[in-house]
Amino acid sequence: MITLNINNKMVNLDVSEDMPLLWVLRDIIGLTGAKYGCGTGECAACTVHLDGKPVRSCILPVGNIGEKSIITIEGLGNDPIAQKILDGWVEKQPTQCGYCQPGQIMAAIALLHENEKPSKEEINIALSGHICRCGMYQRIRSAIKVAIGSTEDE
Repeated sequence: MITLNINNKMVNLDVSEDMPLLWVLRDIIGLTGAKYGCGTGECAACTVHLDGKPVRSCILPVGNIGEKSIITIEGLGNDPIAQKILDGWVEKQPTQCGYCQPGQIMAAIALLHENEKPSKEEINIALSGHICRCGMYQRIRSAIKVAIGSTEDE
């Protein structure tokens, strides 16, 4: 039996310790915001927060989590930084297919929790490795700039 803190709720699971967190979230608990993209941690569609840090849930065995807190896109709640990011997404509409968006959003929120006014370079570093099949990178970065109140052009 493994107990995980997911979205501020303790969840008891009868799963193998080597099961990836993504499978627990999607297949056992029914939280489908984190997406399966590559299964190797390369695309970042599966990004969630582990104690506030973005992690690739498709390669994180649940046995390695311990007492750390897991937050998924469904668990953002009243986080004011998350709301700023979501407002930027609404304004700039950076989605086409939308598949990568939960991972991109979770990375952006983690960045702003560490640095409220990141530079263009810091934004690029935080989102490196997040693959957008539709090529919406410029709009995604524009949405983050809206969230931080920047008027800097791309």
